[in-house]
Amino acid sequence: MLTMNLSFFDQFSSPSLLGIPLILISMTFPALLLPSPGNRWITSRLSTLQLWFINLVTKQLMMPLHKKGHKWALILTSLMIFLLLINLLGLLPYTFTPTTQLSMNLALAFPLWLATLLTGLRNQPSASLAHLLPEGTPTPLIPALIMIETTSLLIRPLALGVRLTANLTAGHLLIQLISTATMALFSTMPVVSLLTLLVLLLLTILEVAVAMIQAYVFVLLLSLYLQENI
Repeated sequence: MLTMNLSFFDQFSSPSLLGIPLILISMTFPALLLPSPGNRWITSRLSTLQLWFINLVTKQLMMPLHKKGHKWALILTSLMIFLLLINLLGLLPYTFTPTTQLSMNLALAFPLWLATLLTGLRNQPSASLAHLLPEGTPTPLIPALIMIETTSLLIRPLALGVRLTANLTAGHLLIQLISTATMALFSTMPVVSLLTLLVLLLLTILEVAVAMIQAYVFVLLLSLYLQENI
C-alpha cells in the first residue's frame, strides 16, 4: 500500500538529471510552442490566432482596472499565457507540471502581490491603510478588525499559491487513480472498465477546463488586488 501511494505521488516530484533539477528547463517548454514573429507582411493562421487570443485575454484582464493599471498589461497577460500553457502541457502523459509545486506558485504569487501592495502604499498610502479598518467600525472592535484585516491581507499570496496547487494536484491524482482502476479492471470486468474509461475521458475534459480556469483566476485575483491599490 505504501508503494502504491508513493507511485501516485511520484508524478509531483521535481525531475532531475544527475542530481540537477530540471524544473527550470520544463518551465521553458511553453515558450517553444508559441510561433515566433516573422518579417512577412501576411502572418500565418497560427500567428493570427495567437494575436487574437492575446488581445482577448488582455481585454478581459484590463476590464476591471483603471487606466493607471494598464501599464501592468504585459506582465499580467504574459503570466496568464505562461500558466495556461504549463497547466495544459501537464495533462499530457509522461510530463511534469511545475504548477503542482507550491514553492513555484508562491514564488509567482508573493512578488506580484507585494508589488501591488507597495504600489498602493507609494501612490495612495492613506487609502491603502484605510482598507484595514472599515468605515463606521465601533471603537471596541477596532483592534480586532485591524488584526483580522491585516491577516487577510498577508494571507493573499498564500491563498493564491495553495488554490492553484490544490486544484491541479487533485485533478492529476483523480486522473491517475481512475486510469489505474481502468487498467486493473480490464481483464476481470471489461464492462466496468469501459465505464471507468468513459469517466476518465469526462474527467480529462474537466481537467482541461480547470487548467484554463485556474490560470485565469490566478491572474484575475492579482488584477483585483492591483485595482485596490491604484
